[in-house]
Amino acid sequence: MKPYCQSCSMPLDGDEVLGTEKDGSRNQDYCKYCYQEGAFTAPDMSLREMETLVRNKMEEMNIPAETITMAVTSLPELKRWKKKSGHYIIL
Repeated sequence: MKPYCQSCSMPLDGDEVLGTEKDGSRNQDYCKYCYQEGAFTAPDMSLREMETLVRNKMEEMNIPAETITMAVTSLPELKRWKKKSGHYIIL
């Protein structure tokens, strides 16, 4: 199973799509659209906002509806959005 961004669920197909840490090293958990220089690019984004963003972007790319639904419904289980003790944790 290939890795996915733990924020937006985008496939992490190669180093060129990986996010970066402050020292310029690649982060293996997040894509470059969600994570740059050691921080989220939209730190105040809510899970609902991410769901809308992912859905809209995938629709623009003409991705099949069932794939979009699978990606959007998987978001709450990703590291950035996963609930712990009833509260969302931001990692």
